Amino acid sequence: MKATILVVDDEPDICSSVKDILEDEGYTVITAENGNAARQIVRRQQPDMILLDIWMPDIDGISLLKEFSADMGLQIPVVMMSGHGTVETAVEATRLGAKDYIEKPLSLAKLLHTVEKTLAAAPSAGPKNQPRCSAPLGKSTQMQHLRERLEHAAAFDTTVLLIGEPGSGKTFCAQYLHGCGKRRNGPFMDIHSCSFRDGNGAALLLGSENADGITPGLLEQCRGGTLFLDDIAELDAELQEYLSAVLVTGQWVRINGSKVQNLDVRIIAGTRYRLEQEVHAGRFREDLYHLLNVAPIQIPPLREHAEDVTELLQYYVNLLGDREGLPYRSFSVAAQNRLRHYHWPGNIRQLENLVRRMLVGGLESQIELDEVEIILSSQQENVEPVATNFNLPLRQAREQFEKAYLEYHLRQTGWSVGKVAKQVGMERTHLYRKLKSLGIDTRRDKQN
Repeated sequence: MKATILVVDDEPDICSSVKDILEDEGYTVITAENGNAARQIVRRQQPDMILLDIWMPDIDGISLLKEFSADMGLQIPVVMMSGHGTVETAVEATRLGAKDYIEKPLSLAKLLHTVEKTLAAAPSAGPKNQPRCSAPLGKSTQMQHLRERLEHAAAFDTTVLLIGEPGSGKTFCAQYLHGCGKRRNGPFMDIHSCSFRDGNGAALLLGSENADGITPGLLEQCRGGTLFLDDIAELDAELQEYLSAVLVTGQWVRINGSKVQNLDVRIIAGTRYRLEQEVHAGRFREDLYHLLNVAPIQIPPLREHAEDVTELLQYYVNLLGDREGLPYRSFSVAAQNRLRHYHWPGNIRQLENLVRRMLVGGLESQIELDEVEIILSSQQENVEPVATNFNLPLRQAREQFEKAYLEYHLRQTGWSVGKVAKQVGMERTHLYRKLKSLGIDTRRDKQN
């Protein structure tokens, strides 16, 4: 299977012509019309190479190159595309890390030669969009058992159902399954069910065709790899039907298309609910439940393996220092003991956020018990009780809680959606959709 190439250009004709040329050569091509669209694609699926236009309406290519360099360490080779009068800028881009540049109007021979040369010179360690095969942390009996279950399931190419509370590590486990499985050299994509709620869920999953061309769906973009669908119980009836048909037949057709596509993706599903209860309540298809429930794996909440808290604290201190440049601080024995006896309603995601707050907010090199107590007590005091109507259907009750939960975090961060996305462990685009679906207007509330 040839490389996947992302083409970023605000001119549709250029995107279309480059896509046609490269696809004729056997490459998989994804296009983006601006910098923001390119960012979203790279977050979902890092390509093997990027063709990047210098001038775009929302951000110039040089600035986007710097962003990609900071996020990826330039593991993905970038080739700039420059129009008349921008060659000097393109040369400057090569000094900033771009591998080459191509002048417009594009020459077919030059384009193919540059792509082949750039990909041949790229490191041969395999695709850069793969999560490392890093096992879930912890020496407890529960985590040892979890690792054994994941490693056993990774040896087979079947669907897997990960069951666990929010924040318990379902995505991490899905990455581990992928990284240890036969598809480790293919793409891994992590998609939350809320991504399908904009009315175009079928096109997002299956792809679509129209007069402007083909838009590949997730099943196509993830070909040869693993697709993790989190909170699978929240898919609407139409998406459940489509997914069930794909798993039964191993085939699908793009929306408005006619060519049959063959399934070459491992599906991993995540859920916080007991799907058999959702089936009994009529909210989830029974056939889809049985198709997904081939290898169910229960992920324990953190309170059930609290002896692993010390190891997790150290892991996130190191990780956040390396990834976000936060200062190194150590937890005193008393602080560790207190956190081992905490009930962790938000599980590992809450622990990560607590470590981040400790690293950002403290001045001393060691985190003492009193500092931990302040953070824990502030969390308890600021959590507003949610009035629960136990006569509501489960989905309405959940939405009621989610709205209160997200409004609380928005108030805590001064209505910063970006900060809330980090705290609750959601991608910003997914969070915006969730806020919209719950009727939370962040612009309005900032003014109050």
